[in-house]
Amino acid sequence: MTMLISAAPSATSAAPAVTPARSSQTVRSRYPNFKVIVLNDDFNTFQHVAECLMKYVPMMTSDLAWELTHQIHNEGQAIVWTGPQEQAELYHQQLSRAGLTMAPIEAA
Repeated sequence: MTMLISAAPSATSAAPAVTPARSSQTVRSRYPNFKVIVLNDDFNTFQHVAECLMKYVPMMTSDLAWELTHQIHNEGQAIVWTGPQEQAELYHQQLSRAGLTMAPIEAA
């Protein structure tokens, strides 16, 4: 007597697959933003800070760079950019390498 053994499930004995109903509500949450903050120090000049901001922060105008530089000097710090974490880390690193004094990146 020969016995046939099959690993494939039998079409007649398998229960039908039941797919759960989709929820009609989609929850969308935004990725958190992060702040790049430059701190005041006693060794960077206004000119250097403004030039670094214009060089490394996208869409930074000369007027805004100088405004932020004065805010850094007068208030001790300024948020120079806010956005996605990966970009915030890049701008933070570039400004830090240019010699600016940076606060740690923080969630907005």
